[in-house]
Formats: sequence, structure tokens, C-alpha cells
Amino acid sequence: MRIAVDAMGGDNAPREIVAGAILAAKEYNIDILLVGDEELINQELKKKSSETLSNVFVCNAEESILMDESPSQAVRRKRKSSIHVGLKLVKKGEASAFFSAGNTGAVMAASKLILRTLDGVDRPAIATVFPNEKGNTVMLDVGANVDCKANHFLQFAIMGSAYAKFILNKENPRVSLLSIGEEDVKGNEITKNVFTLLKQFNGINFIGNIEGKEIFKGETDVIVCDGFAGNVALKTIEATATYIGKMLKEELTRTFRTKLGALLAKPAFENIKNRSDYTEYGGAPLLGVNGISIIGHGSSNDNAVKNAIRVAKELSEKKVNKYIEENILNAYKLLEVDKTDSFWENIIGRFRK
Repeated sequence: MRIAVDAMGGDNAPREIVAGAILAAKEYNIDILLVGDEELINQELKKKSSETLSNVFVCNAEESILMDESPSQAVRRKRKSSIHVGLKLVKKGEASAFFSAGNTGAVMAASKLILRTLDGVDRPAIATVFPNEKGNTVMLDVGANVDCKANHFLQFAIMGSAYAKFILNKENPRVSLLSIGEEDVKGNEITKNVFTLLKQFNGINFIGNIEGKEIFKGETDVIVCDGFAGNVALKTIEATATYIGKMLKEELTRTFRTKLGALLAKPAFENIKNRSDYTEYGGAPLLGVNGISIIGHGSSNDNAVKNAIRVAKELSEKKVNKYIEENILNAYKLLEVDKTDSFWENIIGRFRK
């Protein structure tokens, strides 16, 4: 198996990207293809490893897309970028998956342009894993689709269930819809229609609505929402965690007494940090594209890169895309509609009656 890695993407590229790729190459025994400026990559390889790794290769890319560039313009103009080159390797079958911690919008746009979507999928979605009181939960979409129709939510639920089953090892993933109340009458018109659709569809284990306050309780395995709500939730959670961390540090270092207490409680703080460490979850897969594309946090360090490559490896090994495609196409049959028609709107209209 060979994983293509965008060595030029991210705030800490190529240093942390190369370091993480080396860790993954050693731990997972797979081939890594670093895509980007060949000279810079080779310089980092020499710095990070005294030995020549037989399973780490370099593929030169003449251009790179910067973090602050317009995704649409960059994707059109920079056809020789590390993102383009890496995704084309997946398209050609020369790599099993692609990972980038670079410009998220550019990775999404290029993935959809180059890889296209799986049969039956209208819109790919970004899936992110959150820790909770009992393990972890995957939420999608967290940013790829701002405006969604009810059929998109159903596809997100099917894709999220596949990810939870094969990557998070949930036997029969519980699916919830993010809303403003647990009751089916709560929410706006679209969430009410989605609730009805998910409840009618027996191809997933739908358990109802979930409020934002319940995300971390561990009572659900998959949370579906549109990309607007998902991205707001994600950014709010990240900012809250950062703020609480800063407050704790300020208060625990305020006096000698609090410093002493902090020292005694250090093991507990370390455990909390480890449980909530985003680098352990790797990157967020763009589910629904006809290939494997993993999007990493811009500030990804070597551990985050290593774990993102692990996720890519598992998605490829367990053939999650094949499972997603089969289940989405099966949804058409279970709902007794023809996928060649604008059937999703028809079934939504049927459920409204």
C-alpha cells in the first residue's frame, strides 16, 4: 500500500509533515510518497532520519497552494500543485489514499474535481471525530456543504455509519440528527423533514435528535448536520477547549498554593490532555469521493500526520468506500425509487403528506 502525502501543506510544512511521514512509514510498514518541492523534502528527510528509508519516496510538484489562497482560483490555476499531483496519483491507482494539512477548501475542491464522487453520492462531507464520556463520536458534515437538502443528510448518515463501523469499531452505530431539541417537532423545516426521512429509512440505526449539549455524553456514535452548523460546532468546541486550558493555566499558576495543587494533580491533567488530543485522531476524511482524501488541521504536528496516515490506511484496507457506495445505492431500492429521477425531492414530498 502507498499513501500520497502533501509535504507542502500546513503551517508547519514540510518539517512536521516529513517527520510524521517517517513515523508512519516505520510504524505501519507502508509506502509513503511525499509530494512537493523535491529539494526541500530531501533536506528534511536528511534532518529527520540518519538512515535511508526504503519505503519513503519523493514525487516532485512544481507548485504549492498557500493557506490563504482562494481555493477555487488556486485549484484552477495551479494544476501542478502538490495537492493536484497527489490526488491524481490516487485517481491513477498509483496511491491508495491522499493526505494534506494544507488549504482545506483547495483540498475539497480538487478532490471533488479529480476523484469525483461515488455512485449515488450527491455531496461529499467532512467527518470529524470527537472524544466523549464513553469513547468517541463522528460528526458530519463539518464544513464541506453549507446548504443541504434532506437527501444529503441521509447520505451523510449512511457514510458516517460506515466510518463509525469500520474505523471506530462500532458494531451497530447509533445515528442522531443535530437539532435544537430532542422532540421530532423541534427545529426548522429542513431538520423536521430530515427527521422524518431518517426515521422512515431502516438502513441505519437512527435514534432521534440530539442537542448540542449532548455531543459529549456518548449516547450516539454518529451526528449528522449541515456543514454550516457542523463547522460552527467544531470551531466553538476547539475555541472553548483552548479558552478553558488558558484559564486553568492562569489560575493554577497564580499562587504557591495553586501551583502545589497543580503539581499534585498533574497526572489527571495529562490524562485529560491525552483524551482530548486532536492529533491522536489524525485527519478528517472527505467521505463520498471516489477515492480516499484526508484533510488535516493546518497546525498538524508529526503525531497528527502519522495518525492521519493511519486513518487513510484503515479506510483503504477495510474498503469503506465500497461499503458506502453499496449502502447508498441500496437506499434507493429500500425507498423504492429510481436513482435516475429527481427522486429524493419526491420522497421528501411523500413524507410531508
